[in-house]
Amino acid sequence: MVRTFRDDPPFTSTTSGTGNPVSRPCAMARPLYAQLNLSALRANLAQVRKSAPKAQVLAVVKANAYGHGLVRVLPALDDADGLALLELDAAIALRALHYTRRILLLEGFFAAEELPEIAAKRLGVVIHHAEQVRMLEHAHLARPLEVFVKINIGMNRLGFRAAEVSGIIERLTQCDSVAALRLMGHLARADEEDGVKDQVAAFDAACKGLPYPRSIANSAGIVRYNEVGGDIVRPGIMLYGGTPFPYDTAEMIGVQPVMTLRSEIIALQDLRPNDSVGYGAAYTASRAHRIGVVACGYADGYPRHAPNGTPVLVCGKKARIAGRVSMDMITIDLTDVPEATIGSPVVLWGEGLPVDDVASAAATVGYELLCAVAPRVPFVVTNVGRIDLEL
Repeated sequence: MVRTFRDDPPFTSTTSGTGNPVSRPCAMARPLYAQLNLSALRANLAQVRKSAPKAQVLAVVKANAYGHGLVRVLPALDDADGLALLELDAAIALRALHYTRRILLLEGFFAAEELPEIAAKRLGVVIHHAEQVRMLEHAHLARPLEVFVKINIGMNRLGFRAAEVSGIIERLTQCDSVAALRLMGHLARADEEDGVKDQVAAFDAACKGLPYPRSIANSAGIVRYNEVGGDIVRPGIMLYGGTPFPYDTAEMIGVQPVMTLRSEIIALQDLRPNDSVGYGAAYTASRAHRIGVVACGYADGYPRHAPNGTPVLVCGKKARIAGRVSMDMITIDLTDVPEATIGSPVVLWGEGLPVDDVASAAATVGYELLCAVAPRVPFVVTNVGRIDLEL
């Protein structure tokens, strides 16, 4: 089933990590919450349209919309031509919510028993191995399916080799369970300067002479759409305000954060020289200074391996982690934020602090941090950076 969350609680006024007024849930045991800005999501989708003006757009909402909540983000995806995900139960739930546009299952189906339900719910499927072809050939469905044939162009995870494609297409064109065919690839190196040319050439060679719509561009491919092309694009991380590139920031590619993880300082400690902080004494003070304790830890989805120096915003100013991340708390050096006190606002990532900056410091990627936010973290839906009290 699609994960659901408790209803949004009442709101009370506080300040944002940038110092601007914002509201947060008031009936919470802890001040930690994730704020979702649907206006930013709409703007990011518009940027996809701008980058790939000739293509249809399938918004990728796998992994509960990259941790944002599939049902929560759905109202901001009206301008997409459809959705793409992995989970059959989530696709069924979308149909129950009367979502009528295309839904594509990115890993297709795993057993023949799933096919009648897939057909009944009008879902498209990706096929990537011969056993799926065999299951389609033997199926008797009330409604034939839209089928995306995935071609392995270098990722070496899923997909048919180029030499197999024409034979697979021939079998599928004779299959009563298939209503329409599409050709699909996945770019493994579009984030690299020279990572597009060979893969696009391999895809074009495998598709040569086949008169079917093509889908190859992920987020990185969309930004480079003039080189990549294709009839259907599949934006993922860029929809949520992250960058697929190691050196080009989200701002550089024209997208803005959708999720802002917010908390507050809940305690202060004045350190003397040689005092240590937290488990394992991972941080030892070289001078006297103040430490702030923030209500957020690895049980909330913050990366435990984030080292000393990982950026945090306090009162809109840059501060740094000082000490090991624990289950429920992190500790930060407040030297550069002398005005900070108990209740001061903290941004762990999002507005004013790109998730990619935090991920880079923690030797991971923004995708992981967004997807890892724990179920115990309340979510609040906002527009243009403020709580919409009518929601």
